[in-house]
Amino acid sequence: MRYFLVLAFLLILGAPTFGATPKANLVELTTVAPRVKIDLRYATPDNFTGKTVYPCGRCFLRPGTAAKIAKAQEYLARQGLSLKMWDCYRPLSVQKIFWTLVPDTRYVADPAKGSSHNRGTAVDVTLVDATGKELEMPTGFDDFSPKAFLAETALPPAALKNRAILLDAMQRAGFKPLSTEWWHYEDPDESHDLLDVPFQDLCR
Repeated sequence: MRYFLVLAFLLILGAPTFGATPKANLVELTTVAPRVKIDLRYATPDNFTGKTVYPCGRCFLRPGTAAKIAKAQEYLARQGLSLKMWDCYRPLSVQKIFWTLVPDTRYVADPAKGSSHNRGTAVDVTLVDATGKELEMPTGFDDFSPKAFLAETALPPAALKNRAILLDAMQRAGFKPLSTEWWHYEDPDESHDLLDVPFQDLCR
């Protein structure tokens, strides 16, 4: 069964997306906040699918959301820290694949309603120090367990402290956290239609 899911995953990724508007009012985050680190996990096999999903590791967001990331980055920079992006805009076609693999709304939004990632208004993010080293957090990325919940307290003191620093910075910038994933933040002030612009278009 897993083989057929992965096969479907690859076929859908390779299929063209019709009716999509290139860029679709998305901006590349590095043009707005150049000091933010970019490590899009879905542009590598280092994610829960074990497959490379995006053809390039570039972060695209709605302009208003990107501006808020720049604000959070500026605040953290005064503490000698930086944001590192694990995911930004995500095509709806990819959301459908993720839902097929993990049909659990605690961790993956139902594509029938869509995710804020599909609107370019959400990020998956962590913290790094001045050398670029990731700070200790409750879990790694895409950890579908209670340890990833914001309310979880049975964690090392350093992980609790760093999670709180990230939460504070993102909320100051106007983001809303997700209770089941410490790394996921949404921009509640930006309301946009779902997008299915393929990364092949964005990466040109």
